[in-house]
Amino acid sequence: MVSTSIFPGRYVQGAGALELLGEEAARLGRRPLAVVDKAVAPLLGNSLAGQDGAPFAREAFGGECSEPEIARLEAAARAAGNDLVIGVGGGKALDTAKAVAHGLNLPVIVVPSLASTDAPCSALSVIYTPEGAFHRYLFLPHNPQVVLVDSALIARAPARFLVAGMGDALSTWFEAEDCRVKGAGNMTGRPGSATAHALARLCYDTLLEYGEQALRACEQQVVTPALERIIEANTLLSGLGFESGGLSAAHAIHNGLTKLHGTHAYWHGEKVAIGTQALAILGGRPPALIDEVFGFCARIGLPTTLAGIGLGDADDAALMQAAEAACAPGETIHNAPYPVSPGAVLAALRAGDAIGRGMA
Repeated sequence: MVSTSIFPGRYVQGAGALELLGEEAARLGRRPLAVVDKAVAPLLGNSLAGQDGAPFAREAFGGECSEPEIARLEAAARAAGNDLVIGVGGGKALDTAKAVAHGLNLPVIVVPSLASTDAPCSALSVIYTPEGAFHRYLFLPHNPQVVLVDSALIARAPARFLVAGMGDALSTWFEAEDCRVKGAGNMTGRPGSATAHALARLCYDTLLEYGEQALRACEQQVVTPALERIIEANTLLSGLGFESGGLSAAHAIHNGLTKLHGTHAYWHGEKVAIGTQALAILGGRPPALIDEVFGFCARIGLPTTLAGIGLGDADDAALMQAAEAACAPGETIHNAPYPVSPGAVLAALRAGDAIGRGMA
């Protein structure tokens, strides 16, 4: 058996890391284009500049990682002769920057403003429709050349984003373990290495140990060792764990849930948390582990009920629509080493909702 692990070229994290952006960019290009999330632009000051202090060219991210937005930014970069793409913002802005760089065969630096997903490190962009429904995965030939994470910038974001990142990271070990047991492929199509699975488990253990402390620090907008550990777990460990360990039911259920309009106001990781809870039930995980997952989610403010992602009034017909999408051919739920079907997914969602409501 041949296993494969995949990693970004360089990972830089710490308070004040943005001061190194000019140095990192100079290694890769001379005419960078920064694709900047509008929400984070006021926080950046003069940090998006080269070593000589000259500001980088900027384009505002339109808000959705969609085919039209990617095409718009590709045209802008091509017209300006840019030779490097820098994505700054949340997961969708970073996925868009990666897709633009791929379309133009350019290097890319990603600068997350949030620790809300594991998107920054991956050779993957999740493409949505302009309306926000999941459309397809874009598999890229290589990971970002640089992932630069300024912890002080992360700490200035609302704590809900950090919590959502923990929701995304929570799925990492469960999905990698499913793939390990079944011998299913990771994002390369080959099984992951022991290193990948160990990192996935470290991700889960870090969440349980440091998650609550990190949340309290983020609520005060201060950087502490616990916050640094959770930023690393949400970004690097989760990114390496999902990409090299593999995906399973949690993200497939997330993708199905995006078909229901009520979920569109909720963050990726919040919906993935519901997917992880459903995975634990669907896969027959031990009751003590299921209780641990639900308890952790409740303590840090992740949703544990369907109402928590806008589906409190959803009937079985609506949930079946999501369950059928989760089980579509080619979805990652088929990496699971246990039987899956739309009916089983619906049952897991309903059972998880009952557990969550019982905790209130």
